[in-house]
Amino acid sequence: MQISSRFTVALHIFSCVETFKNERKVTSDFLAGSINTNPVIIRKILGQLKSAGLIDVARGTGGITVTRPLEDITFLDVYRAIEPVEDGNLFRFHEAPNPNCPVGRNIHQLLDKKLAAIQTAMEEEMKKYTLDGLRSGMNELLEKGA
Repeated sequence: MQISSRFTVALHIFSCVETFKNERKVTSDFLAGSINTNPVIIRKILGQLKSAGLIDVARGTGGITVTRPLEDITFLDVYRAIEPVEDGNLFRFHEAPNPNCPVGRNIHQLLDKKLAAIQTAMEEEMKKYTLDGLRSGMNELLEKGA
C-alpha cells in the first residue's frame, strides 16, 4: 500500500500559498511550476481541497486562500480531502473469501481489528501535525537559506 503523491502535493500547495501569499497571487500555473507537474492535476487537487472546505479559489484572476486558521487544519484533514477512503476504511478487503476454506472463513476475524488499529494509529499520528507547523518549518528552512 502506498499513499498517492496527491497528499504531498496538497501539502506543497499549502506551503506555497502561505509562503507567497503576500508576494503574488498563487495560481494553479504557478503551483504547477513549483511542484513540477501539470496544472490540470493541481486544479483537481484544488477542487478536492475546496470541496472539503479547506480553501477558496478565486476564478479568473486566480488566487487561493485558506479558509481556517492553519493551527486548526491537520494533516489528517488534508489526507481525508485528498485520499477519501471507501466506507471509512483505509484497507480494502478482498471480496468474498471462500467460506469453504478454513483460512477464507476466518481471515476477517483474524485481520479486521488489527487493520482498524493500524488505521487508527495512522490517523492519530496525522492529527499531531498541522499546517501551522508546516508553515513554521518552511519559514525556518527559508531563513537558513535552504
